[in-house]
Amino acid sequence: MNDLDTAPAPVALDGIIRDTDRIGFAMASERQTGSLLRALAAAKPGGRFLELGTGTGVGTAWLLDGMDRNAELDSIDNDPTVLDIARRHLGADRRVRFHLVDGTTFLRQSPTRRFDLIYADAWPGKFTDLDVALSLLRDGGIYFIDDLLPQSNWPDGHAAKVQALIADLERRDGFRATKLAWASGLMVLVKTDHL
Repeated sequence: MNDLDTAPAPVALDGIIRDTDRIGFAMASERQTGSLLRALAAAKPGGRFLELGTGTGVGTAWLLDGMDRNAELDSIDNDPTVLDIARRHLGADRRVRFHLVDGTTFLRQSPTRRFDLIYADAWPGKFTDLDVALSLLRDGGIYFIDDLLPQSNWPDGHAAKVQALIADLERRDGFRATKLAWASGLMVLVKTDHL
């Protein structure tokens, strides 16, 4: 078994990666992460999805590739340069709405929204406003994060923040969690209020 073989990739992915490389953006989701995102999205037919940290749209492309025609995705980023790449390649898809806004602002203005899957690939909803993000999950909803294994671009002290985040998520009531020392380091939580 070759877990690096994620074929077929989303149709838009090659163009997004070319534009991502052109601007020197180095924080795009890995193919393995994308492959798992696609599978998780496919598990929620007609689902409502939230992506915190669109970047150039690499993760967005994988989510859309797993979503059915009735699913909807809100994708959030505060950087117009990277968001423009995502919009250019994926904006014609009626299932996605791109928001140029800080993730914290979006989360705090969304107390009545509910999502079936939240992909937190930015500080908001992960290292800040975590409680708010988790409160927006429906029962059975999936919270997914990456970048939990040491990265060369981590600032001093970030490793301790990652370990504290993992410990926090593992002890939360009403969730089941699993960690994967795979790709950039992944963690999946499922909201299970029945526990």
